[in-house]
Amino acid sequence: MSADQNKYSFAVLTLSDKGSRGEREDTSGAYIKEKLNAGGYRLLAYNIIPDQKQVIIDALLDLTDRQKIDLVITTGGTGVSPTDITPEAMMEVVEREIPGMAEAMRAASMLITPRAMLSRGKAGIRGESLIINLPGSLKAARENLDVVLPVLNHALEKIKGGTGDCGQHPL
Repeated sequence: MSADQNKYSFAVLTLSDKGSRGEREDTSGAYIKEKLNAGGYRLLAYNIIPDQKQVIIDALLDLTDRQKIDLVITTGGTGVSPTDITPEAMMEVVEREIPGMAEAMRAASMLITPRAMLSRGKAGIRGESLIINLPGSLKAARENLDVVLPVLNHALEKIKGGTGDCGQHPL
C-alpha cells in the first residue's frame, strides 16, 4: 500500500432491484469494500439502490458533488438485459470519460470468458471524483477491480491536480 492511498475516500454503490428489496445478498459490494479497505482507501458510503436511471443519477451526484467522495465504484447494471442501465445513467453524470479503464477491464475479462464482450461498464470523472462501473457478479467484479487497482492511486492523484509524471512507473 502506498503511504498516500489512505488519503482517498471511496463509496460503493450496488445497483440491484432484488438487493435493494433485501431479496439478494450483495456479495460484489461486500468484496469491493473489503478489497479497497485492505488497500488503504477509506469507505465513506455504501448503498444498494434499484436499477432505475434517475435513482442512479441522483446517487452518483450526491456522492460526487455533495459528499465529494474521491472514488465511486458501482457494481451491477452493466450488461445487456433491459434493466441494465448503469452506463446510460453514468454518461449523464460524468464530465470526462476514461475509456482505457473500461477497455482494460473488458480485455482482461475476455481472456477468461467471451461473455465479457457483453459488459458495457464505463469509467469517468466528475469534478475531482473518479467513477468506475463494475459488473454485478462477484467473480466479474473481482476480476475487473484487480485490473484497475494498480492505477487507482495515480489516477486519483492526477484527477486532483497532481503534477507527477505519468511515464514514471513506481515498480
